[in-house]
Amino acid sequence: MGDLAKSSGPTKVDCKDLKEFKQMARQGYWAKNHKLRAQVYQQLIKAIPCRTVTPDAEVYRDIMGNAATKKPSSHIPLPDFVDGSPVPRYCLKTEAVASAHQIINCVAGQFPDISHCPSLPALTSLLLHFSNDEAQCFEHVSRILACNEPGKRLLDQTFLAYESSCMTFGDLANKYCTAAHKLIVATAQDVLEVYSDWQRWVLGDLPFSHIVRILDVYLVEGYKVLYRVAIALLKFYRKHKAGGQASPGGQQQQDSGKVRADIQAFIKGIASTVTPEKLLEKAFSIRLFSRKEITLLQLTNEKSLQQKGITVKQKRYSQ
Repeated sequence: MGDLAKSSGPTKVDCKDLKEFKQMARQGYWAKNHKLRAQVYQQLIKAIPCRTVTPDAEVYRDIMGNAATKKPSSHIPLPDFVDGSPVPRYCLKTEAVASAHQIINCVAGQFPDISHCPSLPALTSLLLHFSNDEAQCFEHVSRILACNEPGKRLLDQTFLAYESSCMTFGDLANKYCTAAHKLIVATAQDVLEVYSDWQRWVLGDLPFSHIVRILDVYLVEGYKVLYRVAIALLKFYRKHKAGGQASPGGQQQQDSGKVRADIQAFIKGIASTVTPEKLLEKAFSIRLFSRKEITLLQLTNEKSLQQKGITVKQKRYSQ
């Protein structure tokens, strides 16, 4: 499994108060004990309010039948709604990556209303580490997708929601991360194209050691955590660029693809300069950053996209 399979630290979580639980998650109370982390994840996911008919582990076993005992294949193509996002390795063995492919395809059959969900491969890959088997992982993923608590979202499942989240991230970057936003405006020809990767920075590009600490908090506090972490990553990226180059005003605009690749490379190698604790500390030091503000921005951006008739992904032919 990787380093996190080694366990130390506390072996039990006894907490009923949400505020205290948030604090424990942020401080990494269960981060050093793989077994405890798996138990906490199970407890948190089981508590998610879901729609009445949400597929569980038994449904997976019924559908897969004998296939569950056969060796899965990573050559099974992923559904179109992942938009080309691969399953990140996250220290998984080859068979486990193949299991993730199998789980995602089974999810696709059970959730026909999902039309765009590029973060699903990363989340499935992560949850496999903390599930007893494929069936339990399928149930965990299904509960996250079927969450129906008013005002709470865990994953974007349509292109409209995803695209408006990219616009919302741009709004938040402009407000809470002005220096880094100015850098992107000065160096990239298409700022929104750069920000369209914001979810992948967190769920896909971050190293395993960092993303599991984010997952600890995400499962307790929800979607806003992803925004906070992505803003923190943008701040660290600007600091990294400021250390090696002239001021944004002295830089030439370049192809947005190059800027996207540069940010991705920085985040993939972030472990050499930023610890998971430092990343979380930066993410939660952003003041006056509320769920209410995020929701309002998201709704405004969704409305704007609907008025323009942009509700499904258009095929892009440029690289």
